[in-house]
This record gives sequence, C-alpha cells and structure tokens, in this order.
Amino acid sequence: MKNILPLLVLLISASVYSQQYDELITKADSCYKAKAYKEATDYFRQAFRIRPESQKNYYNAACVASLANDKDTALLWLEKAIAFGFDNYNHISKDSDLDNLRSDTRFVQMVTKLKEHSDRIEANYDKPLQKELLEIFQEDQEIRYQYMAAQNKYGIQSKEADSIGDLMEQKDSLNLIKIRKILDEKGWVGKDKVGQQANQTLFLVIQHSDLKVQQTYLPMMREAVKKGNAMASSLALLEDRVAIGEGRMQIYGSQIGTKPDNSHYVLPLEDPDHVDQRRAGVGLGPLAEYVKNWNIVWNVEQYKKDLPELTALLQSKK
Repeated sequence: MKNILPLLVLLISASVYSQQYDELITKADSCYKAKAYKEATDYFRQAFRIRPESQKNYYNAACVASLANDKDTALLWLEKAIAFGFDNYNHISKDSDLDNLRSDTRFVQMVTKLKEHSDRIEANYDKPLQKELLEIFQEDQEIRYQYMAAQNKYGIQSKEADSIGDLMEQKDSLNLIKIRKILDEKGWVGKDKVGQQANQTLFLVIQHSDLKVQQTYLPMMREAVKKGNAMASSLALLEDRVAIGEGRMQIYGSQIGTKPDNSHYVLPLEDPDHVDQRRAGVGLGPLAEYVKNWNIVWNVEQYKKDLPELTALLQSKK
C-alpha cells in the first residue's frame, strides 16, 4: 500500500504534462495558420521542453522556425524529425516552408544524406506499381479539393458542386477497379515496396467505397497492420466507417454526422469515457482536437446524455 500514493502522483503528473504538451502544439498550429511564425516557434519550443522525446511535430516545428527565419532552430528540429523517422525526401525538396534553409550548407548536407538513404530504400520498390498508385492518389485528392472549393464558393447544394460530385463518383469507381485488382493480385502492398504515400492510396480508395467493399477488405487491412504494411490510424477510421455502416457504435469517434440544422455531431460512440486512450493506442490525437474541424465542442458528460437522441437521429436517416 505504501507505493500507491507515489504511483498515483506520477500518473497524474504524466497526464498533466501530456495535456500541457497538446495545448502548446495546438497553439503553435493556430499561430502557423495565422502566419505568426515567431509565436508558433516559441510554442513548439515550450512543448519540446515538456516532451523532448516526442516523435511527432518536429517536422512541422522545423517548417515554422524556417518561416520565422530562425535557421539554427529549424535545422535542429529538422534533424530530429529525420532521426525519428521522417524520410520523405520528395516532400522536403519541394516544401516551400523550408525555402529559407536551402542555401545553408547544413541543410544541403542533411538532405543529401536523406536522398542517399531514400535511394537505397527505393532500389527495392516496385516502380511501375508505385507510379500507378501515386497517380491514383493525386487524382483522388485533386477531385476532392475541387469539390470542396466548389462547395465553399457556390454552396453545398449548388449545381457546380453537384457536377463535380458526379465526376468524383465516376473517378472513384474507376480507381476502385484498379485498387481492387491490386489488392486481389498482390495483397495489401507495404510502404517497403511502394513508399508511404503510394501505400496510403490503398486505404484512401477503399474508405471512399461502399460498405460492401469496405467489409470485404477490412480483414485484409487488419492483417496488413499486424505486418506493418498499413497504418493503425487509418485502420481505425475504416473500422469506424464499417461499424456505423453496419448499425453499430464506432470505436474511435472519427465519423461525424450532420443534424437537421446543419450542425455536426460525433456519431454514436462506444464507451466515450475512454475514447482518447483508444485513439492514442492507434496514433490518433485527442477527440476534442479532432472535432474542432467541425466546430464541435467535445464534452463527454453532455455527449453521454445526448447519446440516445443521437442514436435515434442516425437511425431515422436509414
């Protein structure tokens, strides 16, 4: 019994520090969006004092410090990002946020080593398959950007948005035929064969498909995650989509619904009290931060009270 109190104190302290870290990262992201780069750099610096071992956010922090023209800090954080596994040479070579660093010999040496590392890895890639998947990825994302832009400019129910929506459905159908052929013939190909972005294309196209297709490939994706050939965070989103589609409660809170007044809500969620633990287990951030994208304020106690009404609302739409 003597060890319980010190252990409890340690657990509480860890939770508090984690919350402070997340709050600082959120403030840094907000400053970045507001182009307040110096303030964003300061928030990242405070966050890393709390959790210097964090493997996330160092690349974004390097970009912010670069934009603030704090080259020494930017290079330090970029080096940490690469040490922690950020290996996307193509992204670094094109990212305009890093333009302030490109004439620095330290940056040149860093990315040269990264390029050599990438070349060694990519020597084993299935280049034709990678090319096909990257083309599908680009097409998948571009049409969605066009669709959202039309909705923002002309309105959700506009003719312009509907027209692009119809085109998006056609492209999705054609891309799904290609992806199903790849999955059926080659399985869930890992990033070690095609790279991270091309690998992610498999998930993107499947998640945009109908429930029957999602159900078909969900077991394959589960096995792919176990083998390291797919991301656990992506699987979590597919698990939620299938659960909601089958009339069950979602697990990770990733699926958002729309009320008759056009406000948004988290679709029925199992065990809301522990959703952040489940999300953290698959590499997803806190639900409260995620739902801000839909102007939702996450209050778990209020959500539990509203859950019967939200469940009935979802069922009424089916």
